[in-house]
This record gives sequence, structure tokens and C-alpha cells, in this order.
Amino acid sequence: MKAYTISRYSKTAKLQCSELPQPTVGEHDVLIEVHAAAVNLLDAKIKSGEFKLLLPYKFPLVLGHDVAGVIVKIGASVKNFKIGDAVYARPADFRIGTFAEFIVVNEADVAPKPHNISMEEAASLPLVALTAWQALVELANVQQGQKVFIQAGSGGVGTIAIQLAKYLGATVATTASTQNFEWLRKLGADVLIDYRTQDFVQILKDYDVALNSQDSETLQKSLSVLKKGGKLVSISGPPTPAFARQRGATWIVKMIIWLISRSVCQKAKAGNIDYQFLFMKASGSQLREIKALIEAGVIRPVIDKVFSFEQTNEALSYVESGRSKGKVVIKLK
Repeated sequence: MKAYTISRYSKTAKLQCSELPQPTVGEHDVLIEVHAAAVNLLDAKIKSGEFKLLLPYKFPLVLGHDVAGVIVKIGASVKNFKIGDAVYARPADFRIGTFAEFIVVNEADVAPKPHNISMEEAASLPLVALTAWQALVELANVQQGQKVFIQAGSGGVGTIAIQLAKYLGATVATTASTQNFEWLRKLGADVLIDYRTQDFVQILKDYDVALNSQDSETLQKSLSVLKKGGKLVSISGPPTPAFARQRGATWIVKMIIWLISRSVCQKAKAGNIDYQFLFMKASGSQLREIKALIEAGVIRPVIDKVFSFEQTNEALSYVESGRSKGKVVIKLK
């Protein structure tokens, strides 16, 4: 099969179009013929080596964390799927590789594709929708009437998180450029802040939840807009010592994480704020819940551009540029 691979960590090297053996199907696995795959900033960060301490991948490595396609083979113990099923998934860590014609995924990480959207739209959703779900539902437990601050509303996670927070009954604030205000209001944003000319610290006060996706400076500032007892969930770091323990990190990695997170953890504790780092996990059961929301019209995908499989490098470069509004998708079928 054709796949786009890297042979070493590099910020500048291009993905290589390689010929690889079709992956072997395990007892609880399904083999998915990839119809579409989304590109995420996470792919660029893994490619550059940013996560090599936490995710020590082996080479050659096929990138890609989102897939929509059709099952063409199943393992002997697979119970919930059959050949011919249209599905979508976020493969688990160390089993990624959707920039390829085929991928093997554990059935526990797979869900039926929502019937009312295309393969490209379905491929755009798993990673960002699971991130939003795990941040707002699992960790923050957002409730009716709360105030939620979601940074970078026009990004892949932001567009889904705004819709989910609104569905949960929250008042939603977000940052974006003014040209995106109108369509973000349609997604459910109530308070819109122009990140170029306004400082959200001067506008927001006593928020219950903040979802940080920006740099460490923005993370520190986010603490000041939360009320006592508020919750700050970050998907861009720094990781917390608790996260390092959960990942079974080595002592040296635990020490590094403690050092880089000490300042924000201390500030959060002083303000009686619950700070948690989220590195989202694969979950077919959560994708089934998200599927129901998509089919009910509560959540809709937001796609910026669709590239061909041959344009995978161009798609990754576009995501790295930070210009995308919503998701970037690669179409194979």
C-alpha cells in the first residue's frame, strides 16, 4: 500500500510517499480502507520531535490521527463490526498512521460513521471532537448556566468545542479575528474577542472553565479570568506531574515535566483553580455519543480545505501555517 512516512524527527523534512506492506489484522482489529484522513497540528508536532519523550515512536512512521473509511477485513474476535461497514476513528497512540491507503484499528476505538455527513466530514471529526468531549464533559463537567472560555474559536478544536459547550448549556466566549465573528456566532459563541486588538483578561471575569490551546503565556493569563474553584484544561501544555505518572514516564521525564509545569501548577493552586493537562485518548464509545449529536444536528463539521492524497505534504504545511479555519482533510477515495 502507499503511505506517507518519516524516517526521523525533523521540522523541515518532507513526508515520503512509500510502498509498505498492508498492516496485519489482530484478533480484535478491523482493517479500514481509508477514504479520507484529517491533518492535525499534532502530526506536525510529532514529526518535529516535540513529543518524543512522551511518545517514542519507531521509524519509519506513518503519521495521521483521523480516519473515515470502510472496513475490508475483521479480526477473529471482532463483534461489533462487519466487512463493508462505514466507520470513523481516532487510532490509539502508537497505532496511528492514517496517511495511508489502509490502517488497522482496534474495534474499541472505532464507531459507525454518522449517516448524514460525508467521508471527508467524518474524517475531520474524531481527534477534535474527542478532545472537546474529554475536556468539557469528562474533565470540566460543564453544566447548564456556566461560563466557558474557549481559545482560538476558528481552529479545529475550537469550532467543535464551541458547539459542544453551547449544547451543554454554557455561555461561550472565544478569541478569533473579526472576519470570523459572524460564523462563530452561528456555531454558538456568545462573547467574541479580537485577539489582535483586545486582551481577553480585560474582558472576561469569573469564568467557570477555560480551554487553553495556545502558548504558556496565554495559559498563565487564562488563570486570571477564572473564578475560585474554576477549571483550566490545557491541550497544549505544559503536561502535569499527574499526567506523567499516568503515562508511566521515566523518572527523568517526570522531573522535566515537574520543572516546566511548576509555575502554572503553583499559580493555579494559589487561586484554588483545578489545572489539568489533556492529551486526548482514543474512544469508540465516545465517538458513538458524538455520532448521535452529529446526526441530531447539534454538532456539525467545519472543513477549511480538502487536499488529494498526493498533496499530503501541502496539507501538512497548510496546517503548520496556522491559517486554517476548521479542519484540513486529505481525500483518498
